[in-house]
Amino acid sequence: MQKGELPNYIAIEGPIGVGKTSLARKISYEFGHELCLEESDDNPFLKPFYGDKRNYAFASQLFFVMQRSHQLKMYFSDGLIQRKVVSDFMFEKENLFAELNLTKDEFNIFKEVKAKFYNTHPKPDLLIYLQATPERVLERVHKRGRSYENEMPLEYLESICEMYTEFFFNYSDSPLLVLNVDEVDFVGSDSDYEKVLSCLRREIKGKEFIDLSPSFFS
Repeated sequence: MQKGELPNYIAIEGPIGVGKTSLARKISYEFGHELCLEESDDNPFLKPFYGDKRNYAFASQLFFVMQRSHQLKMYFSDGLIQRKVVSDFMFEKENLFAELNLTKDEFNIFKEVKAKFYNTHPKPDLLIYLQATPERVLERVHKRGRSYENEMPLEYLESICEMYTEFFFNYSDSPLLVLNVDEVDFVGSDSDYEKVLSCLRREIKGKEFIDLSPSFFS
């Protein structure tokens, strides 16, 4: 990778509403990466899930597994080394959310079904974890105005943030860049976006944490 270039396969993760899709779109537009998005609005079970997690969690997770299988074939089946892809998810997230939302028996069935669709997946050349407090995430969820998310309780976002914290604490499969974006707006502010880009252009080895809040970044 030459100076100023970004890695070929970048995956962006973080809690709901933290800005994963927006950042993926900006990277795709500026650097010419193919855009691989979660397309959560295509999931017919997601809207009812937020109103009735008990009855819709399993179906919602299975839909995402089928979507991932399709995305693997579309973006990662050939010549990944020669292709540049940015995604707003990591493939491991299906197990994380399934374990969070399913019963033990449902989770065991889920893993068996998932294995029928895919067992392996490519590792990102760079994994970006956008970190923010549950309170800040809830503000951004309300701001984006999806009606089915309006009643999302803070407790659920706290569970998601805790889940990601635990997962990334021991993560070592890819170079990991953890960005605290609590106090930055890389969508509406060009200067904040440049802060993010300056981090992405660095050569990340292992795990690196950067707090982008004004008091830490200068």
